[in-house]
Amino acid sequence: GERDLAGKLGVTRPTLREAIQRLSRDGWLTVRQGKATVVNDFWREGGLNVLSALVQHGDHLPEDFVQQLLEVRLQLAPAYTLAAIERDPAAVIEFLSGYGELADQPASYASFDWNLHRLLTFSSGNQIYTLILNGFSDFYEQLARVYFATPIARSKSHAFYAALAAAAESADPELAAQISRAAMLESIQMWRQLRRQAGATGASGT
Repeated sequence: GERDLAGKLGVTRPTLREAIQRLSRDGWLTVRQGKATVVNDFWREGGLNVLSALVQHGDHLPEDFVQQLLEVRLQLAPAYTLAAIERDPAAVIEFLSGYGELADQPASYASFDWNLHRLLTFSSGNQIYTLILNGFSDFYEQLARVYFATPIARSKSHAFYAALAAAAESADPELAAQISRAAMLESIQMWRQLRRQAGATGASGT
């Protein structure tokens, strides 16, 4: 009951009702008038707000969450890259002009990569891409630092930035999409390799 729950949580009943309504809007709960409130299976009933909340609590994510996230990026990135080169190649060229000066450090690459994908979503003209990407802002850079800790990952991304810059300068959106898809596939393969190495290290006790 509202009275008991509000008392246990140390809040007023109006505050409790507002919290329940917000949880319901985001897909965590189903509120039915005159019936019990149901805690949802958020993987089936949740939306982008649930996703954004989940990535703030990485300790509770399933082991394959990051790979699933990379697989989603594989589907989205080529599409928004193609649209960005079609609509605003100059913005992409200007941003990528700085890739050659990147410090050979994980944090530098993580930040540059995040800002590149944000720019591509802006330039695509489809704001939904940006909203989806923004849901992963802190999580993205946190994982990217792990990914870019490997020199080969930085080297491959450096080559990706160079190839994408050339496609933008040629105003070739189809080529840009192909380059993006190849790079996203490569990132999945690299992540799998990192996970295997981490598993082997854990198993050996080192």
